[in-house]
Amino acid sequence: MELSKAVHFRNQVVLVSHANAALTPRHRLRLARLIVDDHQSIVFAARVFNVSWPTAKRWAERYAAMGAEGKQDRSSRSHHMPTKTPQPIVRKVVHLRWKKRLGPVAIGAKLDMPASTVHAVLVRWRLNKLHHVDVRTGEVVRRYEHDTPGSLIHVSVKKLGNISVGGGHRFVGRQQDDKNRAATPGVARN
Repeated sequence: MELSKAVHFRNQVVLVSHANAALTPRHRLRLARLIVDDHQSIVFAARVFNVSWPTAKRWAERYAAMGAEGKQDRSSRSHHMPTKTPQPIVRKVVHLRWKKRLGPVAIGAKLDMPASTVHAVLVRWRLNKLHHVDVRTGEVVRRYEHDTPGSLIHVSVKKLGNISVGGGHRFVGRQQDDKNRAATPGVARN
């Protein structure tokens, strides 16, 4: 597939094919119609569109079975995963990690399963690092993030000195945001 330009999206480069590339959905449909509707051979259509004959056959079969909707890409993920860890076992792994704070080797020994499988489950549940789990409660630590510095400002007030009989006092306020934690003192009187 020819690639003509790159689109920058949040520090990632995404390659985009041009509209006349060999196997865009539009050209897949044209290839399939050439084989199915116009009764051309698969080898001829593959040469015209500069693809292999198995690729041309695949798109023709999808077009014959599903019509124009068959031109879209499908997920490569398998429909059935016979070796996937059963949900009750996953619950036991997560429970042992949260409540007992055991590592993959210890959990694997208790549940009679490989440590690599336990680690994969912990990664999937984002529990693979113990510092992600709160020490006292065993719950996942939830952190906040802000797009811009200063979007969340915390102001604390500290009293300096005694309050006189007539009232009034001095205080120093500190303004803090999530990024710089810079203190800015100020003086006020009542």
